[in-house]
Amino acid sequence: MKKNLTTGDIANYCDVHVRTVIRWIERGKLKAYQLPGRGDNRVRLDDFLAFLEVHGMPVPEALQSANRRVLIIDDDEYAAKAIQRVLRHAAFDTLVATSGFEAGTLLSEFKPTIMTLDLQMPGMNGFDVLKFVRDLGNLQRLKIVVVSALSRSALDKALASGADAVLQKPLDDEKLIEIVSSFA
Repeated sequence: MKKNLTTGDIANYCDVHVRTVIRWIERGKLKAYQLPGRGDNRVRLDDFLAFLEVHGMPVPEALQSANRRVLIIDDDEYAAKAIQRVLRHAAFDTLVATSGFEAGTLLSEFKPTIMTLDLQMPGMNGFDVLKFVRDLGNLQRLKIVVVSALSRSALDKALASGADAVLQKPLDDEKLIEIVSSFA
């Protein structure tokens, strides 16, 4: 899948004229960059998806798989594999990180749109990961679903710290799919 789109690609996806796309760029509504020399516009896929979200426009079917990437962060490999199995069965593209540090690397490489996060991990715990992600400007659109066996007050603290949703362990598979699907 392309990581950068032309104005023609975007016009086709949105069923509008190329000139309309150029106006969106000129007015600052759609973030783009120009190629050296020719001056042709290119739009990063992430910026286009953000534009669609802000303006309440549907994601074209051809790009929907990019919205189905989930990074699973849990130091308990058994729990991580269980979440991965459930999400893969629901047609999500998944990767597992068993530490907050590993997650940092995979966030930039895998570029997920959704992340499940356990709060209780050695070293960099879930709250540290939440703070790290929410402090980075380029990850503001990342949806975070906290999956933890901690108390309700800890889950509420996670929501206050930037989580988009919380689920308590033991996990309800259908509820997990429902929440993650609502963010895809």
